[in-house]
Amino acid sequence: MRHVLSALVQNVPGVLSHVSGMLASRGYNIDSLAVGETENPELSRMTFVVMGDDRVLDQVRKQLEKLVTVVNVEDISAQDYVERDLMLLRVKAAKGIQRSEIRELVDIFRGKIVDVGPDEIMIELSGRESKLEAFIDRMRPYGITQLGRTGRIALVRGGQVQTDSLEARLPAETHE
Repeated sequence: MRHVLSALVQNVPGVLSHVSGMLASRGYNIDSLAVGETENPELSRMTFVVMGDDRVLDQVRKQLEKLVTVVNVEDISAQDYVERDLMLLRVKAAKGIQRSEIRELVDIFRGKIVDVGPDEIMIELSGRESKLEAFIDRMRPYGITQLGRTGRIALVRGGQVQTDSLEARLPAETHE
């Protein structure tokens, strides 16, 4: 089973390596990990995608919650949430018909051409994992020369997050 975990962590040096190292040392495989600063510059949000049954999920949560730098961990998989992945892809593109076909596919997938070279085009695309995978499949015949992805980020829809219990766990200086 696929689980999406969202962890609010203190934005301090080494927290990413500490969290990922702790999970790796216990044998948990992370399918996707993305981290970035939140609206509060003292906090970062880590979004993990892990595979496993409920026992694995429970152990991952317990291990994360033991870390001093982790403020809150939430399994958002069972809630209504929005999930996105960002991808930059470079594909071979000779002049003419090939570029037109690629441009049409980029438009259909609501992507953006962000760089054009003499023999290649760089494309930006965001969306659900399945959308990005489908786009990659459409680009393979043209010759993908380079690909980079962010990993999944996710937030619960419509204010379903309970902030009252969260504020109780925040370090005093972040919510005064």
